Amino acid sequence: MADPRGFLKVTERETAPRRPVPVRIKDWKEVYAERNSEVVQRQAGRCMDCGIPFCHQGCPLGNLIPEWNDLTHRGRGREAIDRLHATNNFPEFTGRLCPAPCESACVLGINQPAVTIKEIEVSIIDDAFDAGYVTPSVPERLTGKTVAVVGSGPAGLAAAQQLTRAGHTVAVFERDDRIGGLLRYGIPDFKMEKHHIDRRIAQMEAEGTRFRPGTNIGVDISWEELRIRYDAVLIATGAMVPRDLKVVGRELNGVHFAMEFLTQANQVVAGDSVSGQISAEGKHVIILGGGDTGADCLGTATRQGALSVTTLAIGKQPPEERTSDQPWPMMPSLFEVASAHEEFGERKYLHSTVEFVGENGQLTGLKVADTEFVDGKRLPKPGTERVLPADLVFLALGFTGVESQELTSQLHVPIDSRGNVSRDGRYAVADGVFAAGDAGRGQSLIVWAIAEGRAAAAAIDEYLEGETELPFPVKPTDRPISVYS
Repeated sequence: MADPRGFLKVTERETAPRRPVPVRIKDWKEVYAERNSEVVQRQAGRCMDCGIPFCHQGCPLGNLIPEWNDLTHRGRGREAIDRLHATNNFPEFTGRLCPAPCESACVLGINQPAVTIKEIEVSIIDDAFDAGYVTPSVPERLTGKTVAVVGSGPAGLAAAQQLTRAGHTVAVFERDDRIGGLLRYGIPDFKMEKHHIDRRIAQMEAEGTRFRPGTNIGVDISWEELRIRYDAVLIATGAMVPRDLKVVGRELNGVHFAMEFLTQANQVVAGDSVSGQISAEGKHVIILGGGDTGADCLGTATRQGALSVTTLAIGKQPPEERTSDQPWPMMPSLFEVASAHEEFGERKYLHSTVEFVGENGQLTGLKVADTEFVDGKRLPKPGTERVLPADLVFLALGFTGVESQELTSQLHVPIDSRGNVSRDGRYAVADGVFAAGDAGRGQSLIVWAIAEGRAAAAAIDEYLEGETELPFPVKPTDRPISVYS
């Protein structure tokens, strides 16, 4: 431990500042200003020698957080990235996108602001790339076994990198024109610029992983054919079926799923031309759903020049501090102010959607009512209806499961009651077929996707070789110490 009294000397939590709002909403670059290495080292020194590091349990990847905090405080960046990469293939993704359950579990967080774990993590990997510490890890021998990974999100990429390094020949299939899944087309650049994906893909290609973008498994190549061609297949397609809202007027032009809007916006930022793009420019926008996807829609609509943006949630506004039913080290459900919320728009709670209102097939407004709780159910309160003007409404209500039609018809994959691929304790779906990430778990966090991808890779390696030396960080039945499922 570099400084046993660090948490007593430095009691304030300090992270990188966000760029000024008037500046950042004029571009699509990441909202954070450059990190100060001295501040990062000072914050890393706050990590306690707490005996039982609950941050390990808070992180599904089991990141060796106290170790790389200590190394960062000492200025030993090469060793820090080695310890970070020991458990996490892509800290540049998690350091930007993870909600940091590790920080909720930080022992220091009991009576002080938690250690800035996420900030330290992203600083380690960014400095490592700049210093040239991140290089390809080419396997010493090839096994002659082949694996098809379907889906190039965090679960699929993590599994592919682990299996490639184990000596297997791995091909990653992605139906979009670029690799990255929701990292590429679901996350706006102001949260993570896409060069972070590109340089990691370049490393994986140098290691031997093969990428097949623009290939829709189940359509371009059948699942049965893929199973015949490869020794093992990993389903890492995500849980991409959006939750709909079946109320009067749903068919009106102007009501869209959030991911449709975000995907098109990301394509345009990447330099593509999108015919008939959904644009918020000059429009009144309403977002249904108060989570991360809703905040992404808000930030995107702001940058496109929306006249107004209102985010509606059916439930109550979360508390600003822990409540007694969400004690440490659980990850509490708190009122959060994302960067997009600082920039523009209103947030309203206890609003139930009654009807989409329109004229001549075009959306003109959203009829809402106050939410009341009856027998534990959230229902519109009679007599409180009113119409909010809206040219666009985005449904950011989460996802309900995997796109299963081709999986079930071609590969006879079992689907569980939650709409996810059913698998056993070793991620196996059928002989030689495995599932990891949101496809099997349901919509979850990026750290769970990477952890499951790593674990599924170990299970596949064991299936192919009879044994494995790859880590198996989580079981499919593991749950976070969190209020979230």
